[in-house]
Amino acid sequence: MNAREIRGVAVAAALFLFVQLGALMLVEPFETAGYQAVENPSDPTNSLVYIAAILVATALMLAAFKYAFEWAVKGVVVCSSALVSWYVFAVVTPPLVTLGSLNVLAVALSVGVAVALLVYPEWYVIDAAGVVMGAGAGALFGISFGLLPAILLLSVLAVYDAISVYGTEHMLSLAEGVMDLHVPVILVIPLSLSYSLLDDDFSGASDVHDDDGDADDDAAVEGDETTADDHTDEGESDRDAFFIGLGDAVMPTVMIASGAFFSPAPSLGVTFLPALNLPALLAMVGTFLGLGVLLWAVMKGRAHAGLPLLNGGAIGGYLLGSVLAGVPLLRALGLAPYL
Repeated sequence: MNAREIRGVAVAAALFLFVQLGALMLVEPFETAGYQAVENPSDPTNSLVYIAAILVATALMLAAFKYAFEWAVKGVVVCSSALVSWYVFAVVTPPLVTLGSLNVLAVALSVGVAVALLVYPEWYVIDAAGVVMGAGAGALFGISFGLLPAILLLSVLAVYDAISVYGTEHMLSLAEGVMDLHVPVILVIPLSLSYSLLDDDFSGASDVHDDDGDADDDAAVEGDETTADDHTDEGESDRDAFFIGLGDAVMPTVMIASGAFFSPAPSLGVTFLPALNLPALLAMVGTFLGLGVLLWAVMKGRAHAGLPLLNGGAIGGYLLGSVLAGVPLLRALGLAPYL
């Protein structure tokens, strides 16, 4: 890798870190606010329902791109961005002005996110919105998917991602469709200070891009689902930017947040991250190991599925952290109630 690509990798790692830390900070406020999306987070069928929804949503999105309904996809993503942003802002902004129980400032900020995405979707606007959405989606899914459902979800999505990238390749087609929408289903990693996403025709600047990983995660919180898969494409040494699907940041973060919320391991006592425990910390480390391998492979110039490495690293790190924290493996896997 050249110096510009190294800087890009550092930026990508920073964005992943912001999403993960944001999700960990939101876990307890979301639980207090009653954002848990399911009645029984430990029910493994929750994962199966979500996976089935992903398959249906993927088919709908492919059909939308085929029949020129891109505007509908963009509308769903922008609305989802506003909704998930509202979840986040509602618990982090003070209720300075209220209408009934509604935090007016939180509503204004979430609407501002949607307006910014529609009016001026430059790369830094998309990345900022993506971090907010990624942290919110990671925390929402983290408190809604218990340990076994989270592990099942990440494992099946990793397999699905590999099949869709290396086998059917339909995710490549989906990625091509979303690139021109300029919405936060991707994180944009500029390698040049002069880079502008609005001026990019994507003729030679796509290196790591996801189908619509994040749109799925966010939309799924409220009942719309999309997909959460990433794949990487070859780029040239003088590339100006590369792209990482926001779903690639969100999915391993679900394991991190779930481990922090549901694991019996004690808190590490970090002041601004009270939910952080050893399983969650090592799940973060595992994610970054997977990200490092993924980006190294991408810079070699070949397409790769992202979730097998990222989800695998998160699950492996979580299990190692659980064992080191003294949590029995069966309990760490969420299997103890069934044995």
